[in-house]
Amino acid sequence: MRIDIITVLPELLESPFSHSILQRAKDKGLLEVHLHNLRDYSTLPRAQVDDYQFGGGAGMVMMMEPLVNAIESLQAATRYDEVIYLTPDGETLQQRMANQLSLQENLLLICGHYKGIDERIREHFVTKEISIGDYVLSGGELAAAVLVDALGRLLPGVLNDETSALFDSFQDNLLAPPVYTRPEVFRNWKVPDVLLSGNHRHIEDWRHEQSLARTQQRRPDLLQ
Repeated sequence: MRIDIITVLPELLESPFSHSILQRAKDKGLLEVHLHNLRDYSTLPRAQVDDYQFGGGAGMVMMMEPLVNAIESLQAATRYDEVIYLTPDGETLQQRMANQLSLQENLLLICGHYKGIDERIREHFVTKEISIGDYVLSGGELAAAVLVDALGRLLPGVLNDETSALFDSFQDNLLAPPVYTRPEVFRNWKVPDVLLSGNHRHIEDWRHEQSLARTQQRRPDLLQ
């Protein structure tokens, strides 16, 4: 999978993609992440990329020309399955969406800033708009990092145990069951006996029951 990201702060994204699972995915050649500084596509003095909004009001808006230059330049070299704008008013990112996007080959992400991007970019270039929650960040970079992480770990061969992603929370609209590791007893707090039984059928039944109970308690909306 190849992911290109248009941003005014590429240095903000260098660290998230240089460690742990995402670095492993890149080292294995399973994931490419390319950062593109929007200012490199501006033809204005001081590489300006924002301006006042028509109609007045507080806050600046990211301009058409630099974004169009960046998008069209990248599209000339790569055919993108989706052009994604990270925005608070987009569709909320969920595991099902991550699963679907992880099957694509090439994605282009646009990180907004200030009051957002000129609406005409959204109308003529963006094919999908994604939010990571009902709150506002200073920019789309952190949202882009969340999306790339959610997708990268799903790529076959990235995780050491390829089945582990299949049992994450939300994969089957259930929260994951509780997990335990050694020691078996700590301060008289014991691991449930069923997990020590060696009976895989009983263990799976217990885990499913725990997932149902936890989902009912914490996220009953998922069961609807």
